[in-house]
Amino acid sequence: MENLPTDWFALAALVFVLGMKHGFDADHLATIDGLTRYNARHNPKLARLCGVLFSLGHGAVVVLIALTVSTVAEKWQVPEWMDALGAWISIAFLAALGFINLRAVLGAAPGEVVMPLGLKGRLFSRLQQTTQPLLVASVGALFAFSFDTMSQAALFAMTSQQFGGWEHALTLALLFMLGMLVTDGINGLWISRLIQRADEVAQIASRVMGLVVAGVSLLVAGFGAAKFFSPTVDAWSDGKELVFGALLVAIIAGSYLFAVRLTRRPVLA
Repeated sequence: MENLPTDWFALAALVFVLGMKHGFDADHLATIDGLTRYNARHNPKLARLCGVLFSLGHGAVVVLIALTVSTVAEKWQVPEWMDALGAWISIAFLAALGFINLRAVLGAAPGEVVMPLGLKGRLFSRLQQTTQPLLVASVGALFAFSFDTMSQAALFAMTSQQFGGWEHALTLALLFMLGMLVTDGINGLWISRLIQRADEVAQIASRVMGLVVAGVSLLVAGFGAAKFFSPTVDAWSDGKELVFGALLVAIIAGSYLFAVRLTRRPVLA
């Protein structure tokens, strides 16, 4: 879990960036990919909105958890063992997601468009076959019931207690959801564009994003492990959460824009 700043504006900015970063989670990318591809065939009007609907459902659960915790636990502190457990769960999942996405890119056959892979997406693959907007949002809500998401929402709520009551917790939860909405919504639109063309350019673009997702997942997992084992690294990174989060989002967004630029190239005869 993150060490959140004590200044309100810095806290609000960091939570928004964390929401954007959360939207780039491989499970989000993989599930939105599946929902968009399915609806591109069965309900084209809904296909471009799958990322937004998924994010709204996911964010609704974050808001609910934040409001519940802020109401029930005014002075409760996160136990140290939960902080360590949450960190290692995140490290393990990020490492696993990094390796399976790297394997997907390296093992893709020539002429194949690489789809992002996620762990929860594999478990609930059948849920991606829906053409109802409410059910798409429900899939996003279901994916929010994870230790990482729930612990972050609870942490926002408890941190906000120093600034006031439930109103501040609600604001932080909405900022987190807005950050997710930006990245998940854009991802759904990009996948819709990618589906429309299956030429060599689309194949290259999909590999760019696959390698970035894998690389960032492994990088964040390695950095998390380094912080845990090295007090020097932990002390050096203290207070730089907003900078690291913004840098991570910038790297992924830059790669995404490069991939989008590739898909806009005309098909050569």
